[in-house]
Amino acid sequence: MAHQTTPSSQKALMMELKSLQEQPVEGFRITLVEEADLYNWEVAIFGPPNTLYEGGYFKAHIKFPVDYPYSPPTFRFLTKMWHPNIYENGDVCISILHPPVDDPQSGELPSERWNPTQNVRTILLSVISLLNEPNTFSPANVDASVMFRKWRDSKGKDKEYAEIIRKQVISTAAEAERDGVKVPTTLAEYCVQTRVPSQDSSSDLLYDDLYDDDMEEEDEDEDESDMESVALSVSWRSLYPASAQASSRGAQR
Repeated sequence: MAHQTTPSSQKALMMELKSLQEQPVEGFRITLVEEADLYNWEVAIFGPPNTLYEGGYFKAHIKFPVDYPYSPPTFRFLTKMWHPNIYENGDVCISILHPPVDDPQSGELPSERWNPTQNVRTILLSVISLLNEPNTFSPANVDASVMFRKWRDSKGKDKEYAEIIRKQVISTAAEAERDGVKVPTTLAEYCVQTRVPSQDSSSDLLYDDLYDDDMEEEDEDEDESDMESVALSVSWRSLYPASAQASSRGAQR
């Protein structure tokens, strides 16, 4: 009887999920929307201290295509967000999530768009950078963009934008309480990285189920070697400037 092989995208996502649970990105928590579905992730984003988003608890979904990592996922906020680069339905408009096609009218360099060496870590860092440094040249929310520029150019004297963000931050407290989450409010709390303890053995079963017990050893070695070249590990210090540069370039018109 022929073996039913696991799609390479599932193996890539399995490896990334396990890595993010063991070595979390500062300010984020990752879970699966449904335990058996690796293509839909739920993200909890903690607002960075010393920003307008401090103390906020923002939830989002990342949906991955079957041909990941060759095509980018989508990133949609579930929490209501007032931001120049977030559409009314919550979709994030950012260079790193745009398909790798040559589009001179977008104002983006091909190198700023998605490529298979990107991963969930680079996406998360790009999103947090975008929250703090919106692109106002081709906004997804024009009204938010105009309001942000007034706030920025007045050096905070025009408070309309800041007041809307703070109201949204305060409104997230109830959901954080329902989820039993303590939102970090200091830089020390925000920067703590700890391994997420397993709630039960279900996660281990998920990883085990992705492989057939009788799959040939050489096939496993070959698949793992291929995925290692994709799931690159990049440090925060090397990623943050690149993320900021990509977010400042622009979003899809």
